[in-house]
Amino acid sequence: MSWLGAGIGAGIGLMFGGPIGAALGAWVGSSFGSGLQRAAGGAGSLNREGTQAVFIVTLFSMLAKIAKADGQVSKAEIRLVDDFIQNNLRLSAEDRKHAIQIFQNAKSDAYSIYDYAEQYRQLVRNQAMREMVYRLLFAVAYADGELHAAEEEILRRIPSHLGLHESIFNAMHGEFGRSAQYSTASLQQHYDILECRPDASDRELKLAYRRKAAEFHPDKIAAKGLPEEFMRYAEDQMKSVTVAYDTIVAARKREMAQVE
Repeated sequence: MSWLGAGIGAGIGLMFGGPIGAALGAWVGSSFGSGLQRAAGGAGSLNREGTQAVFIVTLFSMLAKIAKADGQVSKAEIRLVDDFIQNNLRLSAEDRKHAIQIFQNAKSDAYSIYDYAEQYRQLVRNQAMREMVYRLLFAVAYADGELHAAEEEILRRIPSHLGLHESIFNAMHGEFGRSAQYSTASLQQHYDILECRPDASDRELKLAYRRKAAEFHPDKIAAKGLPEEFMRYAEDQMKSVTVAYDTIVAARKREMAQVE
């Protein structure tokens, strides 16, 4: 797959301005940028190839912003992102080059990570795709084994800009922090994954599980435009949804047994 050929070559479904439009222009060069039709809200519909291009540009631009959260992008952070690209995403040499270029361009542009998140929310209505951006930000933030204060602040604030429920921070923090041993706190993290309250009935719990499982079924979000290299993260999200449901059901059964 070539993102340049598939995404830009397909016309991206529409042309738009804002941070993502500017990043697309910087990525493919001034000849493309000069032909952009500026539509402030990005009105219209993205086709599948366009969704892929927008996903990739948004993701790697936001990765640059989170890496620069403490004021500058260090060599260690660049190596971390490059290692993530090569070993976790396993991109081809051509696509790795594109990803690095997008990352480098975004380091010095005038937009904030929240500007990118807001426009991505407007352009991509599918919640699973927006959650996937958030999951990948978390994966890179935790790639060195810890979550730094500047990264944590962004990850706590950005769900509202992406149009995600605020509980997603606790859900991802519990998963990537490897703190999900059985306890009241970790059980709450499982409820957060399902976006469900602890006082929900068994029926409501099952409906919440089915809704999230449907959103993150790999085939479904692949059809929505997630590039194949990122599908492992969709599968990870699907697993976390299943583990959350199974853990809650098991905990409820234990509580019922104790009562009896």
